[in-house]
Amino acid sequence: MTVDKVVLAAPRGFCAGVEKAIKALDWMTRVFEPPVYCYHEIVHNQFVVDHFKSVGVIFIDDVTIVPSGAPIMLSAHGSPPEVVDAARRTGGTVIDAVCPLVTKVHHELKVRANKGYTVLYVGHEDHEEAVGTMAVAPEAVHLVQSRADIDALIDHKGPVALLSQTTLSLDEWQDLREYAEVVFPDIWMPNRSDLCFATTNRQAALRQIAPEADAVIVIGSANSSNTVALTHVAEAEGCPRVLRVNGADELPDDLSGIVAVTAGASAPEVLVNEVLAYLTPKDGITVFSVTIEDEYFPPPPELREILKALTALVDVVFATPVTTNFDGQADRDFTAAEVISA
Repeated sequence: MTVDKVVLAAPRGFCAGVEKAIKALDWMTRVFEPPVYCYHEIVHNQFVVDHFKSVGVIFIDDVTIVPSGAPIMLSAHGSPPEVVDAARRTGGTVIDAVCPLVTKVHHELKVRANKGYTVLYVGHEDHEEAVGTMAVAPEAVHLVQSRADIDALIDHKGPVALLSQTTLSLDEWQDLREYAEVVFPDIWMPNRSDLCFATTNRQAALRQIAPEADAVIVIGSANSSNTVALTHVAEAEGCPRVLRVNGADELPDDLSGIVAVTAGASAPEVLVNEVLAYLTPKDGITVFSVTIEDEYFPPPPELREILKALTALVDVVFATPVTTNFDGQADRDFTAAEVISA
């Protein structure tokens, strides 16, 4: 294998929502005795999930099996309202790590449904984000995965709105948005796209480097929607060879020329570093950046209250001045990458 050069996309890897969710679950493993339960995978990445399993997290698909009083975290993808309610009925501490951008879509769907709209939701069937979002107003929403799904509603009477899963590829979303606008000229859409800015940024960086690459490597899990979207972007840009891998151990030994590397929003940087070490390009690594992401999402409010209380308790126990305001600095002082690589 002779790789001449690696072009590394930036941004890549963990987004702000994933950072928030991973650090929140890490806080829970520090605060509570194991096991801590988590509804669905905290994020769609097996390496991350395996890390948390190793420190006592149990991942479940049914919150009703959680022992009474045990702590529960709800995943970053957003949970159906009935799941949230069922979790709270167990009597334990419930921390919802839903990404704020997903919460925005939940709110939009609820508002439009209450105003009598029929909502077209562009998303992937059975994806956890789509399931959680559509459960907010199931009587008002229709899943859209193709133009045919829009055609099926062409005779619909009454106001129509368009919302989407946050992790779609821009091309997929634009095609269905433009077609929906033709079929329903008065369709309502939010002023700001529902697509996650981090997902869009990662796709934008890859679009710039994929056309010149002999191969593109996308690091991330097969059940990660935004990771799969990156592979579609690379293919659409004409790259002759596109590989999605979980890690360096899945790479072939016949790569050559220029190789572009990126990572989905739930893939840790440690996996990127392992891939780069495996490729060992003779002409080195070039980083291509389209923007710098500095967004920060604080811990979920329920978790912040717990951390405030613990901070005050520690101050009392050690007879130091009482600190009643957890300002989040302790959360900013470490990264999700450090949690996973520890």
